[in-house]
This record gives sequence, structure tokens and C-alpha cells, in this order.
Amino acid sequence: MDEPDLAVRQFETHRAHLRAVAYRMLGSLAEADDAVQEAWLRFSRVGTADVGNLGGWLTTVVSRVCLDVLRSPASRREEPAGDRLPDHAGGADPEDEAVLADSVGLALLVVLDTLSPAERLAFVLHDIFALPFEEIAPIVDRTPAAARQLASRARRRVRGGATASETGLARHRRVVDAFLAAAREGDFTALIAVLDPDVVLHVDGDSPAVVRGAEEVANGARRFSERAALARAALVDGKPGLVVAPLGRLVAAMAFTMTSTADGDRITGIEIVTEPARLARLAVSVL
Repeated sequence: MDEPDLAVRQFETHRAHLRAVAYRMLGSLAEADDAVQEAWLRFSRVGTADVGNLGGWLTTVVSRVCLDVLRSPASRREEPAGDRLPDHAGGADPEDEAVLADSVGLALLVVLDTLSPAERLAFVLHDIFALPFEEIAPIVDRTPAAARQLASRARRRVRGGATASETGLARHRRVVDAFLAAAREGDFTALIAVLDPDVVLHVDGDSPAVVRGAEEVANGARRFSERAALARAALVDGKPGLVVAPLGRLVAAMAFTMTSTADGDRITGIEIVTEPARLARLAVSVL
């Protein structure tokens, strides 16, 4: 077996673990795959013959890549196509992301998003993947004791916020599901039931628009029924909403603002994003 083939086989042995680490760090399957791809690039360019623990080395590499992404969310790496790992399909499948999000726990992802990059990394690597603080410390540029403190602070916030997040997400998910079902059926009455009377909808694109009032928004949502067949419930930049991503390509996102009333949660604001540049900057996790 020649050296390039051996390198691919070695890396593929660790791909699933690296992807799991990156997803828990970043909360986005597309960004996790990008981080794993970057780890492959570094692996393929650096001699690792003397590395005793290749899995640990790769975990460190992908963790540092994720830390860079968390600290600079707008940064994206441009990579020459010729350096890509062979036989690896690109693009994040919404179904794949939904399964992964379920396995992690959506409430945990939401709470993790409130942590600082260093806290998130220390917590994920130690509490989820059992990496010792002596190995975490150089990644976050801290002493082992300081890395332990980062994880401890994160742990307190996670324990304090997960239950509340799960409860809120469950309520919001029910509203999102009701809106989506009504839009798919073109059910005007059901749409009105989940919309605040003074709901405001903003649409971007070549012809930006603002629509006000539950009846006007419901009428527009009924015309959304064909596209709604492809929509999935999602968190869009931390807000409950919907995404349309046929074949894993995000083409539209809808973020809801909600408020609690005596009759339950109602949608008070909707933002529809279709511009490719804005879609590329959204943080999306499929519910």
C-alpha cells in the first residue's frame, strides 16, 4: 500500500470521532465537516510518523480548528479542490444533522452556545470526551488548573440552563410544528391560531417586503405550501424557525420571534432569509 492510501485509511479510522468532537464544539454539521476537512489537510501535509497517539493528535488539531472558528465566526477557509480528501461527499444533509442533533441533545447545544469558546472547548473535551486537562490546557493556552476552572464554570452553566432550555424549546417546537403543518395544508384558521394579531414578517431578497397582521401573514403562508413540503423545523441563529434545504443545500430560512400569552406561545415576528450571502452566515441546527 502506498503512503497516500495509508494516510487516508489512518485518517478515516478517526473521522467519526473527529466529526463528533467538531459538531459538539460548533453546533453545525457543515462547519464540523469543514473543521474535519481542515484537520485532514494538516494531517496530509505534516509528517506524523513519530506521533505515538494519532487519535489524540488529530483531536487536538480539530479542537484548535474549532476554537479558531468559535473565536472568528465570520472566517471561512478557502481550500484548493485538489487537496480535498478523496471519496468524501461534500455538503451537510439535513436528515444527518437532525439525527446527530438528537444524539447530542438540542438543549445542550443551545446552552453550549452561550459559553465562551474556551469554556465550550474545555467542557466538551473533558466532560463529553474524557480528555485530561493536561492535554486540554495547551489547546486553550491555559494551565491545567485554569482549564479545569473553565470546564467547571461551563458545567455549572450547562446544569443550570439545560432544563430551562429544553422546556422552552419543547414549547417553541410545538408552535413551529403547528405553523408548518398549517402552511403545508394551507389551513388559514390553524395559521391564525399560532400567529399574534400584530405579527410582522420581513422578507429579504431582490424585492424586500414587510407584511403586518395575522391575516396578511397567514394568507402569505398559505402560498408557501409547496415549499413548506420541503421545510424542516430548525434553530436559526438561536431562534426557532424553519429551513428549506433540498439535497442538503440551504435555500431559505425562516426565524420566528415568539411571546407567551394566556393562550400559549404565539409568533410575533418572522424573518425570511433567502439571500445566499446571508444564508451562508446563519448558524442553523435542524430540530
